[in-house]
Amino acid sequence: MLTVTNVSMTFSDRKLYEDVNLKFTPGNCYGIIGANGAGKSTFLKILSGELTPTTGTVQLDPHERMSNLRQDHFAFDDQTVLNTVIQGYERLYAVMQEKDALYAKADFSEEDGLKAANLEAEFAEMDGWNAESDAAQLLQALGIGDSEHTKLMRELPEGQKVKVLLAQALFGSPDVLLLDEPTNGLDPETIDWLENWLADYDKTVLVVSHDRYFLNKVCTMMCDVDFGKIEMFVGNYDFWLESSKLAQQLRSNQNAKKEEQIKQLQEFVARFSANASKSKQATARKKQLDKITLDDIKPSSRKYPFIKFEPERPLGNDLVRVDHVSKTVDGVKVLDNVSFTLRPGDKTAIISRNDVTATQLMRLLAGDDQPDTGTITWGVTTNRAYMPKDLTPEFSDDSLDILSWLRQFVKSKEEDDNTFLRGFLGRMLFSGDEVLKATPVLSGGEKVRSYLAKLMLSKANVLLLDDPTNHLDLESITALNDALIDFTGAVIFTSHDHQFIQTIANHIIEVGPLGVVDRADMHYDDFLAHKVAQEQVAAIYPQD
Repeated sequence: MLTVTNVSMTFSDRKLYEDVNLKFTPGNCYGIIGANGAGKSTFLKILSGELTPTTGTVQLDPHERMSNLRQDHFAFDDQTVLNTVIQGYERLYAVMQEKDALYAKADFSEEDGLKAANLEAEFAEMDGWNAESDAAQLLQALGIGDSEHTKLMRELPEGQKVKVLLAQALFGSPDVLLLDEPTNGLDPETIDWLENWLADYDKTVLVVSHDRYFLNKVCTMMCDVDFGKIEMFVGNYDFWLESSKLAQQLRSNQNAKKEEQIKQLQEFVARFSANASKSKQATARKKQLDKITLDDIKPSSRKYPFIKFEPERPLGNDLVRVDHVSKTVDGVKVLDNVSFTLRPGDKTAIISRNDVTATQLMRLLAGDDQPDTGTITWGVTTNRAYMPKDLTPEFSDDSLDILSWLRQFVKSKEEDDNTFLRGFLGRMLFSGDEVLKATPVLSGGEKVRSYLAKLMLSKANVLLLDDPTNHLDLESITALNDALIDFTGAVIFTSHDHQFIQTIANHIIEVGPLGVVDRADMHYDDFLAHKVAQEQVAAIYPQD
């Protein structure tokens, strides 16, 4: 068990939270949620011992082990892939190193022999003899083949490094597992594997994530960082979100009798309890849900940006046609003879196990780069606006603040007005003097919200968005998600967010090593189910 007692955390300029008292027990996965800057990742660092709280203590039961997902992708560049994974179990790896050093001594003494015997006993107790095979199986499950296990970490591409560090965190079945944004940089297949792994895990997991689908799939409890506190709630993310909305509704309806409020609460809990069977921990969660009272649910202080895309004119009969497009980047062919046609009513998700491939296709569609061969033909009525994945170059001019940066993109005299622009930015959660912040110092989330404001001003009827939820908090993701569902124009986007793809896209294009898989009039879940079925058939009836 992991126990947090009277913890507070204060930095020089502000207090994140105080008097935090929580117990984290085996068999539960706790989602840590809160607005950007609320201190979610800081809380994980306090739990891991990387940061010392201003007051209070964090206590892990004796003989229990904690593991966390490392964020430094270069820390193990000089280590082999297999050794990197095993180092997730620090004591086991230390014993391995100590044993090897003893046996390598030229003057191996009787004292060394006794020490080696003790180490061997400890090694066996930690199941050390199976360490390499267990690490190898974990790597294979994450899509990293045997041929890569002996490579140095520096030789791996970024996406593979992320998987190795995830394997490192999971290795050895730690008693407490801390995961900060574990789905970042993972392909859909690996995320699905991780969801299933965590659902079956019978120990304690704490996870920070902006992926709502992931939180709903794996979490049994939510820890909300809000109002300078961290409070624990039963259920997954959707249950927390809806209960927060219900709490606001009940509190605003002062005239309602308590009996009516209790009835609303009971109906709400019953609805979510009925869906709890989707979780491996369903029985325990349902019992907890049934015990909820009016006092247990609380409204959130979160603010949602107001995002609405309004095209200046409707699309005509044609959207875009891609004919036999190929592209080589840094000597590697990332697109090979790609062809597809999109219609005006399409909202298309472009997916790929290789982020470089998806991003390069978006750059070609946006006209930021040209294909080596082939053509891309847009309909004459299209008016396109593009949001690249890397926004840093867009905000590099230190002579511009947010207000003056946005002013560059106004289209009318009415828009070229401080009051209008301040109001517009206020809808994107920039209030008061925040609009005068220099653009180079903006956080990742602030850059994305500023760029979304630019897209709204464009009044484009086609939006090209490369991983637009990157850096956004859950509230901004939800607002953007809803805005794109309501958008009457066409959308072409990449994303790693399952719920974002499922709820927006009606057309899926997968670009892989075998070419293009084009599925029109199909939502993401249907696409994945169809793909699994095809793989199962291929496994039963392999082609020569």
